[in-house]
Amino acid sequence: MKIAVTGATGFVGTRLVERLVEEGHSVVALTRSKAHGNRVFPKSAFPSVEVVEYSPLESGAWQQALSGCDGVVNLAGAGIADERWTPERKQEILDSRKVGTEKIVEAIAQANPKPSVLVNSSAIGYYGTSETATFDESSAPGDDFLAQVCQAWEAAAESAQSNGTRVVILRTGIVLGMGGALGKMLTPFRLFAGGPLGTGRQWFSWIHRDDLVNLILKALTDASLSGTYNATAPNPVRMAEFCQTLGQVMGRPSWLPVPAFALEALLGDAAQVVLEGQQVLPKRTQESGFAYQYPEVKAAIANILQQG
Repeated sequence: MKIAVTGATGFVGTRLVERLVEEGHSVVALTRSKAHGNRVFPKSAFPSVEVVEYSPLESGAWQQALSGCDGVVNLAGAGIADERWTPERKQEILDSRKVGTEKIVEAIAQANPKPSVLVNSSAIGYYGTSETATFDESSAPGDDFLAQVCQAWEAAAESAQSNGTRVVILRTGIVLGMGGALGKMLTPFRLFAGGPLGTGRQWFSWIHRDDLVNLILKALTDASLSGTYNATAPNPVRMAEFCQTLGQVMGRPSWLPVPAFALEALLGDAAQVVLEGQQVLPKRTQESGFAYQYPEVKAAIANILQQG
């Protein structure tokens, strides 16, 4: 197959492109910087990857790159917890997902021949936060900022159905791999200063990066998948348990909690991403027959640290 991928040079995108190439597919890697894309996917190592520079929020010649693609995977979006949520940053977070997806759908509509499937990222932020509730794909959306972003993001993706394109939306949890959120947590643990963030009671709904990539590949190739699926492992844990398990696997203590006020001082409203959580179960994902390699967090962490 020929697959277009946005966010191709990101934490999930790079692994997805590697897997697509390993399985014999060709890839159109859409990236804001062609030079950066060529560094990540040099022609010598990735002869079947075509790097295309694009402006995610603008229509343009880049949209022609989707013609002849069998599928599109849209992973692009500004980082959620990278910096404080100023009004400008919140607008950037929303636009990078809503408008960015609208431009992808516009490109699908213009493509000839058209891609048959769009696999679009979303997030478990759709459900809002709770220490007590359990959410699956049938649960109602929350009403906070991230829930509103996810609803706008998903609506933009679903509009591709009017082109006859099969749409699969993956509400993704915290992705565990060497890098990402886990990478940021390793340093304090290595320094014997690790511990839970905030109260430790908040739910931590996670997925191993390899499981997420396998789910994306299934969504691309299995025509029976359509609609929304939770891209989370079937065994979410509370933050305290996650940090305790991380400490065990690393042979380090997990006794020094990071107080909420410290994170709020650093990140402002964006701290809610790590201080508040939600218990999300992948009901439809499991019903689809998807088999997790890493359903338990301890095995997932052990595998990742072994790679590192």
